[in-house]
Amino acid sequence: MNLEEFITSYEAALGTQDWKAVAPLVSENVSVSFSDGTVHMGKENVQKAFEKNFSLIKNEKYAIENITWLAKDQKYAVYLFEFHWTGLIKGKPVSGNGIGTAVLVKEDAQWKLLTEHLGRKTA
Repeated sequence: MNLEEFITSYEAALGTQDWKAVAPLVSENVSVSFSDGTVHMGKENVQKAFEKNFSLIKNEKYAIENITWLAKDQKYAVYLFEFHWTGLIKGKPVSGNGIGTAVLVKEDAQWKLLTEHLGRKTA
């Protein structure tokens, strides 16, 4: 899978709200920082954080767009992106958006997410 296909696959995996779909796309050393300031280090901790979100936000729709590549190499890649999501929390419609930075690494001949930092989008 090439880099663009990775992003499409990652976006689709998140949309399933099933960690089993996301897990193959992340490194064991993954780190994710959410827009609320929380930081999750290591695949097990990231799994817990994602599963918490999956259980909290029902019928979530997640989209990644406006991708800007900062670096592409044989073993790593870095990109900026915008994201937005909608869903239901306790039956009420909710949504959010922001900006992100991601670093991908090539592990066992496959692209994997090494780190993702999600931040709030300012006006």
